[in-house]
Amino acid sequence: MFNYLAHTDEIRQEMLKEINLNSVDDLFKHIEPRMPQLNLSDGISEMEAAKKLAEMAGKNCNLNMHISFLGGGVYNRYVPASIQAIIGRAEFYTAYTPYQPEVSQGTLQAIFDYQTLICNLTGMDVSNASVYDGATACAEAVLMASRITKKDEVLVSNALNPQYMEVVKTYCYGANIKINVSDLQGDINFDNYACILIQNPNYFGCIENITNNSSAKLIVCVDPVSLAILRSPAEYGADIVVGDFQPLGLGMNFGGPNGGFIACKEQYLRQLPGRIVGFTKDKNGKEAFTLTLQAREQHIRREKATSNICTNTALTALAATVYLSVVGPQGLKEVANISIQRAHYMADKLRKIPGLSIAYDTFLYEFVLKVDYISPEDFIKELINKGIFIGINTKNGILVCVTEQNSVEDIDKAVEAAKEVCAQLSVL
Repeated sequence: MFNYLAHTDEIRQEMLKEINLNSVDDLFKHIEPRMPQLNLSDGISEMEAAKKLAEMAGKNCNLNMHISFLGGGVYNRYVPASIQAIIGRAEFYTAYTPYQPEVSQGTLQAIFDYQTLICNLTGMDVSNASVYDGATACAEAVLMASRITKKDEVLVSNALNPQYMEVVKTYCYGANIKINVSDLQGDINFDNYACILIQNPNYFGCIENITNNSSAKLIVCVDPVSLAILRSPAEYGADIVVGDFQPLGLGMNFGGPNGGFIACKEQYLRQLPGRIVGFTKDKNGKEAFTLTLQAREQHIRREKATSNICTNTALTALAATVYLSVVGPQGLKEVANISIQRAHYMADKLRKIPGLSIAYDTFLYEFVLKVDYISPEDFIKELINKGIFIGINTKNGILVCVTEQNSVEDIDKAVEAAKEVCAQLSVL
């Protein structure tokens, strides 16, 4: 491999001398090692390895065997069997970037259909071909707004998904953009900012009500299922709409892979990161699809690129496309309605248990459960021992999510278990 290394030992020593270091190890010694010492056993056979891996995998929880109300960005929604049948086809499953449109018409059409459906959901004019996840979409949208407005200060709602917030902070740190985190209440001069980033419904399940009449761009992060019920972000003045399409045909999958979407008004088209598939005609006048805009550092000068990390998640985007095509507008509305009805049914049952209350009433299918007199951590742990994942412990309470996967029987069972736990822990 030596012939493929860029630097000789002499060049490395010269570089180290220039920065007053003695070795490459000195260059990284300020980084605290987080990985524990690995005590690896001697090599084993393939048959033994397969058995050991099966034993390890058996420790994982299967949601078909438990009752789950986990949400907070990754949702237990039903995945129709047709999705795997389509995305598992070799022409989709193994395809990479469609650099040659003449031999990639099927992939390009699938991406074009995805873009169209995202625009239909959000009310925006254009969509890109997808990004990694909802967190990346938020961060890229903030950078978009900064480029558009030529401002380097942004305002972010404190009710944004905390994982999304961390990614936004990381991107802004590298781009020298200042972040102000706020509850967006009171007298705020939005004109001072490049953008306002909100989540609707927010991380705690509440519906946000914001009107933007300023020069700042309004970025709205949405759960796509909620758009079957709520007004589209375009109707209340959004300039850029982002989110994660995991609820559309993707399982929880231990937290990924997901996929992010970014859609915007037409005038911001050239600031969208990644790729956009366009519909055109070939030299013979036949309908054709092509990569219309590719403002990536692989295709144009790096300093002119809109993003250096914007690979589209074509396979998961295809899953979302198939899901929306299969369920249709009415089906998506039914999914949302069932989730809302059952969530409010569960909240009403839980608030009647002594020691429990609901923090906010303006929610769709996620709500915050407050636990008084007893530890939320102990409450969650005791319910897990009963085979029920009640939710995520947050600073505001336990975030509970109800989807169409949660039957009324499951909800009743969870409520009874919660009642037993409250009684047990309050006595202790």
